[in-house]
Amino acid sequence: MQPMDMQPLGKLMMVLGVIIVVIGAIIWLAGPRMGWFGRLPGDVHIDRRNFKIFAPFTTMLLLSILFSLVFWAIRRFFG
Repeated sequence: MQPMDMQPLGKLMMVLGVIIVVIGAIIWLAGPRMGWFGRLPGDVHIDRRNFKIFAPFTTMLLLSILFSLVFWAIRRFFG
């Protein structure tokens, strides 16, 4: 039996680690200035006396587009 080639997995883990560090640094440094995040037009926030609901539709759409672009770039340049 031949050992499995672990190089692609190692490369993927390194890239994902760098992405997590970059996102963490952005949130850490720009966090106080990101008060708009989660309060975009299209984000539903209903607050009544006995009922609260928050559905960040627009924010999740933007995050989905961002992550799709990031994963596309990873696949394009490292795949």
